[in-house]
Amino acid sequence: MKKLIAAALATTALTGAALAQSADVTEFRIGILGGENAQDRMNSYECLRGYTEERLGVPAKLFAPADYNGVIQGLLGGTLDMAWLGASAYAAVHLQDPEAVEPVLVKINLDGSYGYHSIGFARKDAGINTLEDMQGKVFGFGDPNSTSGYLIPSIEIPQTTGATMESGDYFGEVKFTGGHEQTIVAVNNGDVAGGVTWADGQGNWEDGYNSGALRKAVDAGLVDMNDLVEIWRSKPIPEGPVVLRKDLPEEVKSTMTALVDELHEMDADCAYGVAAGESLGFDPIAHDAYVSIVEARKAKSN
Repeated sequence: MKKLIAAALATTALTGAALAQSADVTEFRIGILGGENAQDRMNSYECLRGYTEERLGVPAKLFAPADYNGVIQGLLGGTLDMAWLGASAYAAVHLQDPEAVEPVLVKINLDGSYGYHSIGFARKDAGINTLEDMQGKVFGFGDPNSTSGYLIPSIEIPQTTGATMESGDYFGEVKFTGGHEQTIVAVNNGDVAGGVTWADGQGNWEDGYNSGALRKAVDAGLVDMNDLVEIWRSKPIPEGPVVLRKDLPEEVKSTMTALVDELHEMDADCAYGVAAGESLGFDPIAHDAYVSIVEARKAKSN
């Protein structure tokens, strides 16, 4: 089987080289959304970068901007060719330019679903077990363009508390930490009393669930989940899409879609890093899956 895969890869690489060169694609640029520090993001995607070079026959480069907006602007400006976006970040791109990118694939959980949750959490030794216990305390969001780190909790938490997310209304202070990893570290260190991040919500809490920012933080040795407690969970959120720049040559788009689609079977370790934990790989997805998130984002910005 390995020989067959290797032969198929070699053939695809040669074909891809011809396709990319004939289409005047001189390099392929992959944006990596925030969530953990830049070096860890680059390390997780290095294998995908290598496979991309093999398939397309041109240099592939990784870009890990400091915040979500860096990837959003890169896609809108045409300086990035591909990225795995959160649903809200995809909505941000779509609302500014519906012709900029197209969603092609979505990560599939171990149970076959493609949803995840915004998870509210706190330190276990802080005596915080519910949102009620967070009243008057410091609450941490991640990035303004994050679905689970801002958009969804900023809509759903007020439905529970009956108050706004403005500092001093229900929570003593509401602040942005800069990203998922920063929120996890801030809660763990006691810099904020509680915050939100993303996880598939499946598997064991002790592992940081099967996939998501908590799982990546556990893998990186940043936290012991036994020191933390879940205090809130959102309704299911559609997992964000892998997107490709719409005006890329069709051959390049189909080659890259096939590569990411096959990644889980071809190289499970690589897929684990790219998918932020355990998954069944990626399946096809289209814009229709994100209409509700686009509408929520539009409503929030009005």
